Amino acid sequence: MISTRRQFLQASAFVAFSCIAPAVAAAGSKLELIMFDQVGCPWCARWERDIGGEYGQSYEGKRAPLRRFNMFGGRPAALEFIKGIKYSPTFVLIDGNREIGRITGYPGPAHFYVQLSQLLDKADRTGQ
Repeated sequence: MISTRRQFLQASAFVAFSCIAPAVAAAGSKLELIMFDQVGCPWCARWERDIGGEYGQSYEGKRAPLRRFNMFGGRPAALEFIKGIKYSPTFVLIDGNREIGRITGYPGPAHFYVQLSQLLDKADRTGQ
């Protein structure tokens, strides 16, 4: 059932974004998805199990590559502008040094991709 749902989500994302993909490629996107997690987080483990292995090959993963950080560990100075990480996992979509938006928690694959799609749309509207 999960692989069928995953295939549906990937196909839906392809159809939804196929119209904007050429414009995104031309814009030279600097988008990244930053994931803040912590050791022992069951929702982080569930995200990894459901999505983690395939994210980099997905449309979203190619558009906004993933970088992971422990929410209690250090992070590069270039990411110090990201404030208020209180829950794990938290996903922050950034464009260079600007936060576009975030997903707090992991609501399951369908909701995750819907929320991420909304953030990517917001990046398009704000002139990434």
